Amino acid sequence: MNPRSLVSIVDDDESVRESLPDLLEELGFASRAFTSAEEFLASDGISQTRCLILDIAMPGMCGPELQQELNHRKIKIPIIFITAHPDETMRSCLIQRGAIACLIKPFSDTALLDALNSALPAK
Repeated sequence: MNPRSLVSIVDDDESVRESLPDLLEELGFASRAFTSAEEFLASDGISQTRCLILDIAMPGMCGPELQQELNHRKIKIPIIFITAHPDETMRSCLIQRGAIACLIKPFSDTALLDALNSALPAK
């Protein structure tokens, strides 16, 4: 794991955007939060992001649509999906498309750290 790797968070839930950066800081990561997939795509954050924590269900472009758009643009960013609505079919599909993990809210710090370690292996 590379300390201070930028982890971007895309979630329409304000409480997630406020709490996850604090947790990521404690775990040694820099973070940046976005309110929507569209905001993330329009930012300079794409090129700096080493891992993306992405909500599945959001207004506008949803998480899986952002995953498809990044794949279409040939942008390879490891994605950890988060959701409050567990759906095994959706989870399997997202993993098949290359997602690192799909965590159910609320998830433990350990589950997030395990997923981050999978997304950002030590070099």
